[in-house]
Amino acid sequence: MIADYQIRQLQAVVGEGNILTALEERWCYAFDATDHTQVPAAVVFPGSAAEISQILRLANRYGFPVTPRGAGTGRSGGAVPAPGGVVLVLTRLNRILEISIEDMVAVVEPGVITGRLKAAVEEQGLYYPPDPSSADFCTIGGNVAECAGGPVAVQYGVTRDYVLGLQLVIPTGEIIDTGARTMKGVVGYDLTRLIIGSEGTLGVVTRIILRLAPKPPARQTLAVGFPDLEMAARAVSLILRAGLAPTALEFMDRTTLDCVREMLPFEMPLELAALLLIAVDGHPHDVEERTASIARFCREQGAGLVIQARTPVEAQGLWKARSVISPALRQVRPQKISEDVVVPLSAIPRLVAALQEVSRRRNLPIASYGHAGDGNIHVSVLYDRKVPQEREAAHRAVEDIFSLVRHLAGTLSGEHGVGLTKAPYLEMELSRDAIALQQRLKRAFDPNNIMNPGKIFPPSAP
Repeated sequence: MIADYQIRQLQAVVGEGNILTALEERWCYAFDATDHTQVPAAVVFPGSAAEISQILRLANRYGFPVTPRGAGTGRSGGAVPAPGGVVLVLTRLNRILEISIEDMVAVVEPGVITGRLKAAVEEQGLYYPPDPSSADFCTIGGNVAECAGGPVAVQYGVTRDYVLGLQLVIPTGEIIDTGARTMKGVVGYDLTRLIIGSEGTLGVVTRIILRLAPKPPARQTLAVGFPDLEMAARAVSLILRAGLAPTALEFMDRTTLDCVREMLPFEMPLELAALLLIAVDGHPHDVEERTASIARFCREQGAGLVIQARTPVEAQGLWKARSVISPALRQVRPQKISEDVVVPLSAIPRLVAALQEVSRRRNLPIASYGHAGDGNIHVSVLYDRKVPQEREAAHRAVEDIFSLVRHLAGTLSGEHGVGLTKAPYLEMELSRDAIALQQRLKRAFDPNNIMNPGKIFPPSAP
């Protein structure tokens, strides 16, 4: 635990009103969106990079761990505190410092809510594409830490494709800048890309320069239902190979669809086995043509239902239903293990078919949905922790799923990161030599291992 005199030194840095030490207050920062919990020794709310620098220098002097935290929406345990450590909550750093129409960039602090930034740049006729389902409450800093994606990644890419530069407080307390405000830059190692997705293990991001895009003048949304799960999965790769260029191509299986059916603006037949949500962005005439082409193509592939949203309200209803899938699945079972695997596009039909087999073998419902357009399928193993055999079967199902994904030449995480939950499985994807190299990089940044320790690397790794 942190000693009282160390607490007083932290208070001297951030101010007495910006540190929490009461147990009931610390409990609020003991978890993220996983079932993992660890009560921190203290919760600190810094107001500047300089304050964070002083905090990290104290952590190195006294040896206590520090875990950065945004809104705590992560799904891999990345923001769960280390035992005896300090949680560094970045919500005070919540300013949009600049939106430049001329340069098409935004400069923001890490505590800015993603949805707030998206709305602010759209008011200027610009567009920030990354759109995680938690955009209304997750933060840009957390998006950078996990390299968040979202439905439109199939056309626009993910967070790393929009981060031009960072201000970073490295674990030993120095404040550095990485990248530049320019669209190109190859001076030195690409530290910006290294930090994106590093889950707060290599430093604390305090300022972010983001590339923006022009706001698309038009968008259309289609809901396409299929009577067969594998037929829907095959349609995904066929749509992309046909050059129809959807902006978003989302997939829902029957379990998922049943959980959000009442929220949808259209009545969906009960016999549907899967639903695709498809968005098309661009100039109005082009959007109309491509939407019609995709609708026609889906009917040719056996779709039993093709509905085009007639109004923005109907379109918003479809995407709103998509964004609440994760909590809605708790209608089926009170607990779930959420994974976000990625496979090559050609392997999506084999993946969804094999998931049904895992569900039968483990006698548990398994829901699959997500960003089919880039092969990123969210898989939720649903169980009741009060039933011992279900709890054990759920973890066995995760092992089955990861083995299946690796057999299909896929990766264990597309946008949720590794954190605590996937760390035990790291060697299924990375060689021991690759893990050892990454750990040497970690030590170069963080020689005393105070920065979010215990994340990414399994205890047994070299």
